[in-house]
Amino acid sequence: MCFVLYLSFSRQLGKCLTSGYTEKAKYDAIIVGGGHNGLVAATYLAKAGKSVCVLERRHILGGAAVTEEIIPGFKFSRASYVLGLLRPKVYEDLELKRHGLKVYPRDPSSYTPLHESNWQRGCGKSLILGSNEDENYQQIAQFSEKDAQALPRLESLLFKCAKALDFLVDYPPPDANKFFTLGLAGKIKQLGSITPLMKLASVLGKDIPQFYELMTAPATKILDQWLESEPLKATLATDSVIGTMCSPGTPGTGYVLLHHVMSLVCGLKGVWGYPEGGMGGVTQAMARAATEAGAHLFTNQPVKTILLGDKNEAVGVETEDGYYLYADTVLSNATANVTFLKLLPEGSLPPDFEASIKGIDYSSPVCKINVALKSIPNFKANPNTGENAVMPHHCCTIHLNCEKTELLNEAYTQAIAGQIPDNPMIEMTLPSSCDSTLAPPGCHVALFFTQYVPYTRADGRLWDENTKTEYANKIFNTVENYAPGFIGSIIGYEVLPPPDLEQVFGLTGGNIFHGAMTVDQMFISRPSPLQPGPFTPINGLFMCGAGAHPGGGVMGAAGRLAAHAVLRY
Repeated sequence: MCFVLYLSFSRQLGKCLTSGYTEKAKYDAIIVGGGHNGLVAATYLAKAGKSVCVLERRHILGGAAVTEEIIPGFKFSRASYVLGLLRPKVYEDLELKRHGLKVYPRDPSSYTPLHESNWQRGCGKSLILGSNEDENYQQIAQFSEKDAQALPRLESLLFKCAKALDFLVDYPPPDANKFFTLGLAGKIKQLGSITPLMKLASVLGKDIPQFYELMTAPATKILDQWLESEPLKATLATDSVIGTMCSPGTPGTGYVLLHHVMSLVCGLKGVWGYPEGGMGGVTQAMARAATEAGAHLFTNQPVKTILLGDKNEAVGVETEDGYYLYADTVLSNATANVTFLKLLPEGSLPPDFEASIKGIDYSSPVCKINVALKSIPNFKANPNTGENAVMPHHCCTIHLNCEKTELLNEAYTQAIAGQIPDNPMIEMTLPSSCDSTLAPPGCHVALFFTQYVPYTRADGRLWDENTKTEYANKIFNTVENYAPGFIGSIIGYEVLPPPDLEQVFGLTGGNIFHGAMTVDQMFISRPSPLQPGPFTPINGLFMCGAGAHPGGGVMGAAGRLAAHAVLRY
């Protein structure tokens, strides 16, 4: 396994560092953090002939895209849990298929069972959506014939807008501040940076106003214009708020809805999938690509400080163990908060830039729960055809407490008041329904992505083992109402509220996107409107993680853009 390789590199690191400042401890580039973007950046740089060192603070590479055996015999995608946004260019350039990445596309992809108290004569008991338009029509028509006709038109608009966004995601954002400080020749040269905007406009054509509305409006406004029925609107609304401390009625959530139709798996547009072996299967393949290219990958090596030279330029790092490594450039895969406010010496940043970094919204509504099961759930709305039989809807993202959008708004309102919601938003996945490598025969892995929960509780109680158990029981009791017998199938579990996501994975505030994916924190404002990534006010220091453009999700785009910026530096 690659872990053996990382261990040998760690021994090598110890040897070269204990020998003092030698050529062995000098690299062209040092990357702080071995998450997926860091591994992508390392591969591109190493392929270009650069000597590269990746320092990961945990015992395992991958950041939040990892597979860990929390309960013996059960392999969990411990944080990130589905794949769909990985950029095709990254997939191709890193040859991830050759390096072992295998993905199981999900179709159908979405399952929303209704609680039996909401069953009505003449209407459906659940909503199942996938890539088959005829089947989608039949499913939606159970609740609204009008919506069954309208959804394909809405999806057509969303896919068109998503295609246009490709030109923004795969290119660096223009630096408006730099543009206005340049002379005429420099301004003319910089005009090339707006080429992606011109291409976006050419794709959208007459739909530019609708694209603008999607980018700025509340998701509920968009959905109400097109649709009339629940649970269809509620199911789609969950995609507009996933990982975001916003309600579907918050301006800008239309973009998050759009962000989630940008998925592409095995050439299938709008499809998400499960990587074989869990999300660690993605980053293990990336690590193999980076190693083959010549990058040095080290685990158990937290960075204490980014070292600066006489001209306030990045010249290397000091590790927590007191070792020094030097480099021409340093790339940070950490959040902007960690990079600029914790790793850099105090007073090294321009005051206005530092203030903008301090203003980044890292609010997180997420509590991840990973559960080992001895049997597959049996939902009342769609009973299993046999004992422990895996049904098509088990492969989906399963939406619970999703009968109507109002429930999402209520949960959000309670969370921002510091309360645990009465009816948390629940997205449940069972990746072992597609990938048998994750659990013992007959057993399953259940992953719960739940919100909304507060980082700090209004009742003053900490997120300790008691409060985490109480919250888990609330979630499990909810599932039991839809699928009796679920609680009895639980073998073990772990609960990761926002403080745990922050502590374990280095996610400031527990925010899975390295900062809210709201319009004010995107594109030319990520990580700061004073300096959009990957460049920073510190010469030789680059942002290569999700805190830079184009943001969160397992895309690899930020790592790729950072590597290209370094090569042009």
